[in-house]
Amino acid sequence: QVQLVESGGGLVQAGGSLRLSCATSGRIFSINAMGWYRQAPGKQRELVATITSGGSTNYADSVKGRFTISRDNGKNTVYVQMNSLKPEDTAVYYCNVVEAYGGIYINYWGQGVQVAVSS
Repeated sequence: QVQLVESGGGLVQAGGSLRLSCATSGRIFSINAMGWYRQAPGKQRELVATITSGGSTNYADSVKGRFTISRDNGKNTVYVQMNSLKPEDTAVYYCNVVEAYGGIYINYWGQGVQVAVSS
């Protein structure tokens, strides 16, 4: 059974840093992409950053230059280093893994981890 376990969230002052980790376990055929999404209270879930199996990255405009996504293919783990955090970054962050199964793509989601940035 595929399971995503997130860690690294917490409380931090504005300007501080956090590093989130997401470890994937269970049987998976091929990971097409990994990423992080977030959802703030009263708002829709939005993309933060993604990284493909080939290493291509994509970032939301709001986090470019501050966040860095990376992966460890051997461990099927994805990270996001978050620097210069702002109160606007406060949200629940969700890990996402996209499995490629033939021509089908299957999404897996973590349970979410809280990130709170104080003013």
